[in-house]
Amino acid sequence: MLDPGLCRSFLAVAETRSFTAAARRLGVGQPTVSQHVRRLERDSGGLLFARDTHTVELTARGQAMLGFAQTVVDTEERAERHFRGAELRGRVRFGVSEDFALGELPEILNRLRRSHPLVDVELTVELSDVLAQRLRAGQLDLVLGKRRPGTHRGRLLWREPLVWIGSAATVLEPGQPVPLVQYPMPSITRQLAVECLERAGLEWRAACQTSSLTGLRAAAAAGLGVTLHARSLVPADLVELTGLPEPGDIEFMLLARESKEGPAAALEEFVLDCVRR
Repeated sequence: MLDPGLCRSFLAVAETRSFTAAARRLGVGQPTVSQHVRRLERDSGGLLFARDTHTVELTARGQAMLGFAQTVVDTEERAERHFRGAELRGRVRFGVSEDFALGELPEILNRLRRSHPLVDVELTVELSDVLAQRLRAGQLDLVLGKRRPGTHRGRLLWREPLVWIGSAATVLEPGQPVPLVQYPMPSITRQLAVECLERAGLEWRAACQTSSLTGLRAAAAAGLGVTLHARSLVPADLVELTGLPEPGDIEFMLLARESKEGPAAALEEFVLDCVRR
């Protein structure tokens, strides 16, 4: 009943909540994905998705199907690797800017583990410029980080606005220096925050400096000051603030060694696939 091809289409729709997005991910047409889901619904005896013109949601039957479908796909992948004799082994040294550690990183690592369980990961979470230096020194294989707009280091993944964030109760006193919660140098967002305020003729003070995202979130949530953050990665306990000058954009990039192969090449594909979705 559970054909692996049908299961892949079902899982793609379940994860993206969109037949169109699922088709893009799988590299097929939307009618193919719809046909696969209908066949699986027919074989399983009922609707797997409740869908209208705006939303696609799993039914109770669909929720039950998730585990079965994932098991079928995982089993097929393991069988293919075993009988091809192409089980990927080795170690990849992966550097990630801390913004991603609580966001996309778990999904990327989970997909790598499921597809290549014999690959070991040496994970480094640091400032983007520090990670780039370590890659140039041969200490890392792949870096997922940030760069200033206008630079050309690495492969551009996407670009988005920076926003000022802080506690919902944060009050900036007129005429007083702007209190900044910031990473130490060479933090890119710290540089951009200072440049933005100085271009606007505003004074600032280092209200808190911390080397971790957890510390930055705690300080900002406590009302010690404000900080810059990419809009899509704003922590749930902080909010966008108004009344400060427009900070511009930040770019996200993937930086890799020229001679990457094996585990590093596989991990790069998972990162790029995550970004495309």
